[in-house]
Amino acid sequence: MADKNAKSAKNVSGKYYVDTNCISCGQCVDIAGDFFAEDSETGGFYVKAQPGSDEGIVLCENALSNCPVDAIGNDGE
Repeated sequence: MADKNAKSAKNVSGKYYVDTNCISCGQCVDIAGDFFAEDSETGGFYVKAQPGSDEGIVLCENALSNCPVDAIGNDGE
């Protein structure tokens, strides 16, 4: 489970976030590229936009469930 106390610095505020345990596999971008992006400085990924529709939520939830290290959370603020 992702740790909201270890959020990547570039996450936009909101429910979804990526924590610092990200291994840069890129699955989140492959699944939900409108909402996730790579940090060119660290190589990790972050949430660049929060979903505003049911379809966006489904994509973010799919990214969350497919993250191999559980670095994506949906309990943010």
